[in-house]
Amino acid sequence: MTYNLRRPFQVYNVSLKKEQYDQIMIEYAGIRDRHRHELEKRRIRAYARIPALQELEQQTPSLAMDLLRRRLSGSPGEFAVNPQAADSQPADPQAEGSQAMHPAASRTPTEDLQTAYGGGPYSFRETAVQITRKRALLLTENGFPPDYLEMTWDCPDCRDTGYIGREKCRCLRRRETAILYDQSHLEKLAEGAVFASLSEKYYTGEDLEHFRQARRTCERFVEEFDQVHRNLYLYGTVGTGKTMLSVCAARALIERGRSVLYFSAASLFDRLADCTFGSGSRDALREFTGDLYSCDLLIIDDLGTEFTNAFVASQLFSCISERELNRHSTIISTNLSLKEMQARYSDRVFSRITSTYEICKLTGKDIRLQQRRRGRR
Repeated sequence: MTYNLRRPFQVYNVSLKKEQYDQIMIEYAGIRDRHRHELEKRRIRAYARIPALQELEQQTPSLAMDLLRRRLSGSPGEFAVNPQAADSQPADPQAEGSQAMHPAASRTPTEDLQTAYGGGPYSFRETAVQITRKRALLLTENGFPPDYLEMTWDCPDCRDTGYIGREKCRCLRRRETAILYDQSHLEKLAEGAVFASLSEKYYTGEDLEHFRQARRTCERFVEEFDQVHRNLYLYGTVGTGKTMLSVCAARALIERGRSVLYFSAASLFDRLADCTFGSGSRDALREFTGDLYSCDLLIIDDLGTEFTNAFVASQLFSCISERELNRHSTIISTNLSLKEMQARYSDRVFSRITSTYEICKLTGKDIRLQQRRRGRR
């Protein structure tokens, strides 16, 4: 089956690849197709039990066209009274017996509707309402719900298209967010990671001031992300909240539809080494660095915990330089002070970070140790 993926307007999420967006549209088309098949099965069941319902639905298009022709022909009123229907009514109903008093008794559903719209000034909308009521009556009289032949949707808001007008439906945004979380490697880390939930109880004095300043910087980084290009270098002692602050920023941006990649430093450089020296390395490296250099936000966590050598130093410089060249933001968290970072990598890495990154220092006791001592897991 072929699905038309193009809409009258193209609204790709700038943070999704075109093939990812197309896959979502294929899924929506599949959902709509499934509901159409389900509706057709229900229709077959209903027609088998209610032949009059099938006649009604088969005649409905011709009734609608007749009404439209009446309107276009400029008949008196909104729709002219059907003279044949009017002439068929006796002048003295009492003289015609009970059949004349109950003309609908021997009519089919279609004849009922023909009299209804042909014998009075019914509009197209009114006629449609009459048809809908008659259909619901036939269904309920035969043990079906009145909406049995209505189309159903997974998402009634957008009718499984992903869009309400030109705006993205919330169901499409949920699908995009799920993809962004999946590719970010952050899904589990981001649970509960929101700035408002961060506790200050593990900090005191100067440590608390450092934490508050770092949190304000990260919140501003998110708030102004689309207007101001920034990079962050979060450094300090072990367990002082550096990773949590970066993940809070990542989650907030993913919820806004931005693409984020998260790597521990060790896993990032291992992946780069595999792509560089492994079999089929050229294509693998091109694909990986394409994502690495182009995502809206890259987080490199625990820089300095990897085995550092010339290859790692070179790849780190290439990564931060390419991303800065393309104006894509990076957050680096590390236990290394600026002086230690300069000694471990190179002067040019040190120069690039100190000139293009906002530096945030966090200090204090290891929060994880404090939580264990308080009996928290």
